[in-house]
Amino acid sequence: MTGPIRFERSHDVVIAASPAAVLDYVSNPQSWREWMPATHDMDSPDRPMLAGETFVEKWATRQGEVQLDWSVTERIEGRCWVAEADTDFIGRIVARYEVEDLGDGTCRYTRRILNPARAKAPTAEMVARIDAEAAVCLANIKRNVEAAPRV
Repeated sequence: MTGPIRFERSHDVVIAASPAAVLDYVSNPQSWREWMPATHDMDSPDRPMLAGETFVEKWATRQGEVQLDWSVTERIEGRCWVAEADTDFIGRIVARYEVEDLGDGTCRYTRRILNPARAKAPTAEMVARIDAEAAVCLANIKRNVEAAPRV
């Protein structure tokens, strides 16, 4: 028998917006239903969350509903946001959202999802589903942020 498996997936997209606008959007859990298909309920304030704050997400999965109790562990304005949740089904989930100013009115948004100690590696089919959902999420984020009025 092998020990726990570290699993990480990273996806990115270039968005025509400031890094601050992108990070503020994705770090506001109330926006997640707009861009993440699995999220169907959120208990959080309607604003970007700060380090030390917590919120609750309800996910619709193929096996039913899952509740994730998130804790924001890091926020660097206009650059990075990290939240973590413990689960019974895959262990700890770490969501790391990073933005990089590309200097031309755009930024690169990178969404990294990490499971530091899964009981077993995901199947190829699971990874394909993760990648497909990430593509939908990134397209939704790009569309929504670029369509928002600029302040």
